[in-house]
Amino acid sequence: MPRPIRLPRLPCQLRPLLAFLIACLLPLMGLSPAGFSAGPETAPTAMGRNTYVPLESQPFHGQLLELKQQWTDAPLNQVVGDSPRATLLNFYVVMAQVSRDIARIEAEAAATPGLFWSRAVRNELALINSYFEEAVKALDVSEIPQSIRADFADEYALKLKVILDYVFTHSRKPFEIPDAAGMKALNESRVNPSASWTIPGTSITLTDDGPEDGRDRGYRFSAFTVAQIPGLYEEIKHQRSPAAGPSSLLTPAIYDTFSLRPGHILPPKWYLAIPEGLRRNVLEAHLWDQTLFQIVLGLLVMAVFAFVQFRLVLALLGTYRMTEGSARGNLTPAAIWRLDNIAWHRVLLAGVALPVTRLVELLLDHYVNVTGLPLQVLMYLLYTLYFCWAGLFSFFLMEALGRSLAEWITILRGRRNALQLSRVSNLVMPVCRVLGAVIGISLMYRLLILLGLPASTVLAFSAVPGLAIGLGASKLLGNLFAGLSIQTDRPLRVGEFCRIGSNLGYVTKIGLRSLELQTHESRITIPNSVVDEETIVNYSLRAGQAPDVVLHVFELHLPLPVELTPDQLDDLVHYGRLYLTDLPGLSAAQVFLDQATDDGELLLRCCGQIHAPNWTDYLTLREAVLLRLRQILDQVIRSRMVIGVAYDTSPEQLQRIPDLIASLFEHEPLAAFRACRLMAISDFSYDFTYDYRSSQPTYPAFKDEVARLNRALLALFAAEGIQIPYPTQAEIQLDG
Repeated sequence: MPRPIRLPRLPCQLRPLLAFLIACLLPLMGLSPAGFSAGPETAPTAMGRNTYVPLESQPFHGQLLELKQQWTDAPLNQVVGDSPRATLLNFYVVMAQVSRDIARIEAEAAATPGLFWSRAVRNELALINSYFEEAVKALDVSEIPQSIRADFADEYALKLKVILDYVFTHSRKPFEIPDAAGMKALNESRVNPSASWTIPGTSITLTDDGPEDGRDRGYRFSAFTVAQIPGLYEEIKHQRSPAAGPSSLLTPAIYDTFSLRPGHILPPKWYLAIPEGLRRNVLEAHLWDQTLFQIVLGLLVMAVFAFVQFRLVLALLGTYRMTEGSARGNLTPAAIWRLDNIAWHRVLLAGVALPVTRLVELLLDHYVNVTGLPLQVLMYLLYTLYFCWAGLFSFFLMEALGRSLAEWITILRGRRNALQLSRVSNLVMPVCRVLGAVIGISLMYRLLILLGLPASTVLAFSAVPGLAIGLGASKLLGNLFAGLSIQTDRPLRVGEFCRIGSNLGYVTKIGLRSLELQTHESRITIPNSVVDEETIVNYSLRAGQAPDVVLHVFELHLPLPVELTPDQLDDLVHYGRLYLTDLPGLSAAQVFLDQATDDGELLLRCCGQIHAPNWTDYLTLREAVLLRLRQILDQVIRSRMVIGVAYDTSPEQLQRIPDLIASLFEHEPLAAFRACRLMAISDFSYDFTYDYRSSQPTYPAFKDEVARLNRALLALFAAEGIQIPYPTQAEIQLDG
């Protein structure tokens, strides 16, 4: 065996470059790089190797073989299990199965003609991809930025398989991997039970984070373990386990096999047709964890992409030079049509950049197969460019739609001239541009999240645009932006009944600068900035109504006397609900008691939905409701009567008075007697208080009922010999 050639000690920065040059020159010199070493041997000594427990002697090796047969028979199983043993062994077996299947397909490639894989191979590759993706699910990659999460999850899964090969073959004593029962027993012996288990002697931890979307996630390699995979791989990549036979589960070169060749998992067939010596010694020579093939092809792709981007930017800037010094109001219809074409030309340029950027991203990731730090840098760059072009595309699209929409509105109105087009554009274009800007800003926020920034940090950036506008906007811009806010948020529309500050009326016009409100006495013009700052109370209802029917919320507050008893308040609410429920023109009526916040005064609040398209109908209904509520209030007050009897009334008569008063209501079918009690002893009489409820349909009928009850009461007391006293005075004169 030839003695290994060793590099002299050089600066760390020059070692990769020197190794790359030697790897390229050795085949030309007829030498083999097999004995070339970049540093001291790190393999364990013979004495140390004998102390390791081989994988075949581990207690879980038998279950590995069983799982190997299960995945061969049914490859669409689930890797993530309910215990560390299920997940760890399933992951290990599936990754070994992926490596064996790919090696078998590559071995059969030389026996089949053609430079591309057949349909049968592509179907088999789809199946291999499916259970490889199932194995990747065993890794908790939630801490990896979303833009590179899928790519690095594949890399970390491959590196983790190499790390597990090293762990399983470099253990100095056998160890058990707990199943569900073992985890339960382990937690019973722990001071602080937890759903996690760490491979002895390592920092590789499997944990169950609990249920997700109503189902158990199962045990997965923790996010902390996933973050450590690159560092662990760097430590053991020169101390890999010895390769075994084709049926072995050890795959120490699985990451190199997949990462140092083009394609995703399986390289293109034409690449395998290249002579093996040229591939391994030249095309797959290492430099910064990339091969010569990947570096050259990646640089070529990026050069073409940069040239295309440069041409697109120049063409986009050229469209603005074409419109310099132009004003829509002074252009002919042909010139206006030309400006519309330019706007759509910008949309086309930005639209072309989007698929080109996406194509380059897929080409570098899945075809050139760039890995590691270069892939991360390229993905961040391409994602940034993609979302920048997407923001420009949304803004240009909304601007072009606004121009075309203004043109068509002018045509449909039959007034196709520059003045009318300018008026329509002044209304449509600001709205479209603001919408485009909002979409662009939203895309930028989405980009920051995809690049890994915390959501709290992204939200902090939202205050910057508002601060810039607040500091630089004049009154005109303030009215303009407020008008855009009113027309986009639509807190009110033409024909609706609203209260803006202290002004109540119907909206007759909403412009870019001001709003017109028709009150019962005049027409008021309010600047949009003032409207935007005022509290807007919209009494109109929109949902579920016909276009020609506008319903408004009717609301009325009636102050109540402080001397009303709880029973009278209850009667007032009862009568009010009965009246408003049957009132024509008012629907969804509600009556309830409320209390004023300033002085604690009780209020009777009444509200409902009315159809009152003008002030006459509104005031008529309001007057009718207010008058009727006043009548109901008086009716409630008169429904509580106080009657006094003389002191010489006998105890037997006092006992019979409530029954006597109750008998009066037997002749009044619309009056319901409630109670009669001796509530007070005044200076001249015993005072009885009785309450009742009346269902008389009108206020005059109620007053007639009160008169009948009073007459009947007087007659009844006279027949029973009960006297109603009256106050007397005694005047005493003293002689001087």
